[in-house]
Amino acid sequence: MRHVMINMLRNLGFSQIDEATDGKQALTLLGKRKYDLVISDLNMPYVDGLTLLDKMRSTPQLARTPVLMVTCENTKERVQEILLHKVDGFVIKPFNMATLVKQLQRIKILDANGQLCT
Repeated sequence: MRHVMINMLRNLGFSQIDEATDGKQALTLLGKRKYDLVISDLNMPYVDGLTLLDKMRSTPQLARTPVLMVTCENTKERVQEILLHKVDGFVIKPFNMATLVKQLQRIKILDANGQLCT
């Protein structure tokens, strides 16, 4: 699924993409440089998506970084729980390019024409 997401992002014009295989590696990458967007799966080894999000929101230099959460969990209660953690966007698997674009536009990463915001 990560590779599908990366291909979608490249098709949308994203050129600098780093990939983490788990939440622990994501935290390491976040400590090394600034990111304009983090896309995280909810269920990851070592550090899950909600823990990653909570750590980001409690770290001043990461607190405002937009986070798009990807998951296959779609119960109303679980979605509400995730939203309480101050996630910026939410995509339920399986999804398509139109769904991804809509969420990236909603969190102001893409403009109304689908172009990267500067």
